[in-house]
Amino acid sequence: MTAADATDPVEGAGSAEGAGPVEPAGLPIGSDADLAWVRRRVRQVAAELGFGLVQQTKLVTAASELARNTLVHGGGGRVEITALADGPRRGLRLAFIDTGPGIGDVDLAMTDGYSSACGLGLGLGGARRLVDEFALETRPGQGAVVTVVAWVAGVPPARTPPDD
Repeated sequence: MTAADATDPVEGAGSAEGAGPVEPAGLPIGSDADLAWVRRRVRQVAAELGFGLVQQTKLVTAASELARNTLVHGGGGRVEITALADGPRRGLRLAFIDTGPGIGDVDLAMTDGYSSACGLGLGLGGARRLVDEFALETRPGQGAVVTVVAWVAGVPPARTPPDD
């Protein structure tokens, strides 16, 4: 399953009573203050979905790196936060969207240590290692969309029964 396949909102993930789905939420990324809001919201939703503390920290770290990339390299944009359900599995999809210059060389951009700005060059590759699924779409001159998905640990993925 890819990030685009699991789109069912999670029933009850937003409250203790189980009253309704968590709808996708979009947050603007236009300033350093917005980065703090993104981190806070990702941690909140991850906790509501049952992610453990270590998983929450990984998600928040990935979100922070990708939000900063959206701001610095994409000139700002937004993040869409969506709770997911795939049978018994629960997860979280984060889509970082900008309309900046795009990424000219994706392979180079994913290389640890490469940065087109003054950073350490660990954002994209580091974020990819912290999540279960990672997708990057870009067109030079038209921006980029980086989508990541993490699944709550402890629930095994669905298995296909063996053929008889």
